[in-house]
Amino acid sequence: MTGTSIDGLDAALVRVRGRGLEMRAEFVRGVSRGLGELGSGLRQLADQEPMTAGDIARLMRDFALLHATTIRELMRGEPSPTLVSVHGQTVFHAPPVSWQMFNASVLAHEVGAPVVFDLRAADLAVGGQGAPITPLADWILFRGERPTAVVNLGGFCNATILPGVAAAASTEDMIRAINSIEGYDVCACNHVLDSVARECLRTAYDAGGAAALAGNINETARDELATALGVQAQSGRSLGTGDETGRWIEAWRNRLAGNDMSATACAAIGNTIADRLHDVRTILAAGGGAHNAALLRSIRVRSGAELQTTSSRGVPIEFREAAEMAVLGALCADRVPITLPQVTGVNGGRHSAPIAGIWAGVEPVFGR
Repeated sequence: MTGTSIDGLDAALVRVRGRGLEMRAEFVRGVSRGLGELGSGLRQLADQEPMTAGDIARLMRDFALLHATTIRELMRGEPSPTLVSVHGQTVFHAPPVSWQMFNASVLAHEVGAPVVFDLRAADLAVGGQGAPITPLADWILFRGERPTAVVNLGGFCNATILPGVAAAASTEDMIRAINSIEGYDVCACNHVLDSVARECLRTAYDAGGAAALAGNINETARDELATALGVQAQSGRSLGTGDETGRWIEAWRNRLAGNDMSATACAAIGNTIADRLHDVRTILAAGGGAHNAALLRSIRVRSGAELQTTSSRGVPIEFREAAEMAVLGALCADRVPITLPQVTGVNGGRHSAPIAGIWAGVEPVFGR
């Protein structure tokens, strides 16, 4: 998994038992790698800067080779993986047009395993937003007896609202619960925080939220950013290219100290997220933003909810999305639609999504 923040590559080894919606998934371990020189090329492409076809083709190949190197490191001491599921790099997202850039054939050859990729395309093709894509994987990994919000603090924040379900629930009750899962994009998150860090702190990111914790919140600037983020939160659409809210940073960067910019951004983002969680009393946070103590404090204070991280449920915050790509890939192999009509609006929100995923190598038939 590489997210829209373009800050690194995360790979998760996941052991899957069972089939389809009955499966159980266990996180085994994960590996993270920097993008090195590839990061600037990926960011250039995502920023819609001109590149030649040759440069794009080479970038795709080198990106796949980085995945292969990372997977070999991840699998050290293990047998070959049964399946590799890859998100690809989102370099443009404005439904119905979206591109998760990847060269899967290179990866399939390098690791000697089937690869499933382009997981959003089928949903987009029949009228869905293609996102959020993770709610069904959240269900597989985190469902329990209490209603729970799973909040991804990535480049953009998205949230899954899981209904509570008894461990011994019938199949009918399980299907009813799945049909009531909510999922939505909320607002720009690390796109804002990392841009503030780059522009105002001269660093890639605010490690642990230290700068934000040392800063003071400017209420006028907070409210201005919160207004823009609130429009995103209420839009009911998938966020992507053009939603990074860079104008707020430009307007305030010369009026506030760097620490104050960070503190103010955390407050605005945290408040916006908390206001969209429908009085949920348990929140599981994941993603790079879950390392930011100032952001977590803002969400916790505003929501009044018990806030934990997915690490408390056995899935480290750094690898939640990578682990969920594995789950989604296994569902694709089992011919289960991975997107939910009530979440993405696929097929007008009334009918099941199509089977997702494009395959490189031989599509496996699992006998799990």
